[in-house]
Amino acid sequence: MDVMPLLLLVAGSAAIAAAARRTPIPAPLLLVAVGLVVSYIPGIPDYTLDPEVVLPLLLPPLLYTSASDSSYLDLRAQLRPVALLSVGYVLFATVVVGWAVYLLVPGMPLTAALVLGAVVAPPDAVAATAVARRVGLPSRITTILQGESLLNDATAITAYKVALAAAVGEGATWAGGIKEFLLAAVGGVGVGLILMAPLHWLRTHLKEPLLQNTLSLLIPFVAYGVAEQFHASGVLAVVVVALYLGHRAWEVDFATRLQEGAVWKMVAFVLESAVFALIGLQLPIVLRGLGRYEGVEAAWYAVAVFLVVVAARFAWVYPAAFLPRIFSARIREREPNPTWKGAMVTSWAGMRGVVSLAIAFSIPITVHGGGAFPHRNLILFLTFTTVIGTLVVQGLTLPPLIRRLSFPGRDPQAETLAEANAQAQASRAAEARLDELLSDDRNQLPPPLADRLRSVLERRRNAVWERLGQTNPITGESVDDTYRRLSSEMISAERAVFVRLRDHRYIDDEMLRTLLRRLDLEEAAAYREAG
Repeated sequence: MDVMPLLLLVAGSAAIAAAARRTPIPAPLLLVAVGLVVSYIPGIPDYTLDPEVVLPLLLPPLLYTSASDSSYLDLRAQLRPVALLSVGYVLFATVVVGWAVYLLVPGMPLTAALVLGAVVAPPDAVAATAVARRVGLPSRITTILQGESLLNDATAITAYKVALAAAVGEGATWAGGIKEFLLAAVGGVGVGLILMAPLHWLRTHLKEPLLQNTLSLLIPFVAYGVAEQFHASGVLAVVVVALYLGHRAWEVDFATRLQEGAVWKMVAFVLESAVFALIGLQLPIVLRGLGRYEGVEAAWYAVAVFLVVVAARFAWVYPAAFLPRIFSARIREREPNPTWKGAMVTSWAGMRGVVSLAIAFSIPITVHGGGAFPHRNLILFLTFTTVIGTLVVQGLTLPPLIRRLSFPGRDPQAETLAEANAQAQASRAAEARLDELLSDDRNQLPPPLADRLRSVLERRRNAVWERLGQTNPITGESVDDTYRRLSSEMISAERAVFVRLRDHRYIDDEMLRTLLRRLDLEEAAAYREAG
């Protein structure tokens, strides 16, 4: 196996994603654009997007990291709008896009057109999260978009399986389709519910951080694989497990949380970068297989499908946002009033991504009886152009749209006050617990050490309040920034001494690593204290 193309993909996409942070262009868009350009450089190998790799190997960790960073409580509070988008909208888009393509493309069977509708129906989890983080959407809209993108893949994959069965001649029925959907949904959630508690128990009882992090990396694949073995939705199983483990992450050992956070950030960064680069690199492969649909005709179909996809989302989002409030007093009481601005952003934030392409590439070449799958190459092409079109057009225009709509921004002072009050309550509880422990003869400490515990507690309590203070008139730094800088300078001085002692053979390398790790943890703690 030639590993050089894989190394080039990972290293190149990571470098481009890092460079995107210094530009106003979101990383997903820059990666796709560079992928499109690079795909035509002579000597670049074909990076065929293999659904047998993307769906079971790339999708689970991407879903897991996104879901574990989401708020279970926020998602539960927005469950109704999330369900309307992740289930209702995906099925609606499948039918609308499928029917439009059936009318648009001469000779395309309705079943094949519905396959395309299911393929392009789900907005992408990675794209939605990446753009939401970059533009700073209001928290409720961000929660709804993230929740939709986490759950809609399950609906789309199930709809695709039903449409595909009809297209290849397996005699699919509406009753069979509903049964398939219920099996996937209920089974996926059920597998997640069964696995989440034992997996959490393992995470809290393994004492070695290395083993705990190995388990963490395996969890999304275990959840996905077990669910798929029972013909249930692996997507839903991963999301359920990740939401539960993220909600209970505070129960895991602190060393594991530190390592796990760093590991998953790296994994998410590499996979997200490679995924978007892969999208752009598919262009030559898709065009080579287009066949008789070329030039103006193919471009017309691509533009038409893109417009239908965009219009279908507007046609669903606005009624789904406002009509339930008209007919239900309970919804009016329990949920905040939606605004046309929020509906506008939700409608426009419908970028498609790698899942759509992976599903499209999994369409079989032939149907039962040996005939060619009708219009397979055109379906691949229209999927590709829809993904590219939504990423580029909507991805580039979403940030200025949000700025133009002038959503109320976050109030940093109010957030800092809330943080300070929370820290004050926690500090009072910690101080009471410390007094209780020190009153026991088994816990006696010399006064300097007891005072050190109290001073650390006092520093943590005051750090947030100090953030509200004025900046230094000479340096322009806040008290927070000065504390962080001085702490870093002191630790750097200690680190230099330890290295010098190692170089003079006063201590060995093993001891140096132990001392440096201790300093690293102290520096990380100082940065967290300083906000």
